[in-house]
Amino acid sequence: MKIALVGCGAVTQAVYVPLLSRRRDLFEVTAVCDLSRTLADAVGDRLGAPGRYTALGQMLDAGGFDAVLVLASGSHGETVRQALAAGYAVLCEKPLALTRAEVDALPEGRLMVGYMKQYDPAVRRAEELLAELGGPGRIRSVEVTVLHPSGESQLAFANLTQARDVSPELIASLRAAEDGLVSKALGESAPAAVRGLYAVALGSICHDLSLLRRFTGSPAEIGHVETWGEAPGSIEISGPLPAAGRFAIRWHYLEDYPSYRETVVIHHDSGSLELVFPSPYLMNAPTTLTVVSGGECRAEWRDVTEAFEVQLAAFHAFVNDGKPPLTDAAGALEDIVTAQRIAARYAVQHDLQIGGEAA
Repeated sequence: MKIALVGCGAVTQAVYVPLLSRRRDLFEVTAVCDLSRTLADAVGDRLGAPGRYTALGQMLDAGGFDAVLVLASGSHGETVRQALAAGYAVLCEKPLALTRAEVDALPEGRLMVGYMKQYDPAVRRAEELLAELGGPGRIRSVEVTVLHPSGESQLAFANLTQARDVSPELIASLRAAEDGLVSKALGESAPAAVRGLYAVALGSICHDLSLLRRFTGSPAEIGHVETWGEAPGSIEISGPLPAAGRFAIRWHYLEDYPSYRETVVIHHDSGSLELVFPSPYLMNAPTTLTVVSGGECRAEWRDVTEAFEVQLAAFHAFVNDGKPPLTDAAGALEDIVTAQRIAARYAVQHDLQIGGEAA
């Protein structure tokens, strides 16, 4: 399948370039696009892509591919809208958008939203075990802890090509446009604390929201939100689960922490499931699933199959065979709504302004 890439930054270079290089049985990259010509050329050279663009419209008009991978940072709503309108299938990295309005504006088309942890073999095994128990009604609690060091420290090994050829004026205009979208989501008068919380919710915690969506269904209510420490600092979110039990998410930005660590523990009536995720940038580093069952038996389960690679194969199957993705536009919209509920609950608790869609 011939594909084009939009965005040639850190995730593309550290994750997608090596995976696409070794999955030439599934994909041929024929075009790449980035605001930085330096990055477009660097990724194009590594993948042998003849088409190099700095403008999305030019790439879509030129064609020569069947599908588009949207891997740039920030909101992807407008990029996805243009790609779908041009008739291409799309794999879009999370978040799909920053507002519900952007999702509502998307035309009909083949869209898969990338939450690679949903495709992690350990997560799929945990889903199977939960199904054997009889479903989410037997879950007592889901407890998440994320220890998040700086992105620079996580990517130091990757020897990334840096972009220094994008004008400051263009960067400023893009930031202003994104800030405008956040204002539509949270209201023009939403303070920095609420905007920062929303950014983390959609930029990082959304992975845990996507797992909750698979394991228990999205939370219909956010009971409590607290933050502390210098932004982005630490964030605590809790509330009831849809069927039974409660969830708690504790996310900590620790710039100098030795390594990324994410732990998801599911306690149910007859045992526990614990998932420990490594840094997402380390290819084929296995997630450990620990199963606690009768007689206090503890069994560890690992699989070195790379979650991002499984996700790419799932996209290929979606486009060519019609196999539905684990997250489509509706699932991504659920996560946006949950993030807005998180921001709204925090604003209400602290008597802060909230407006826009979140109101």
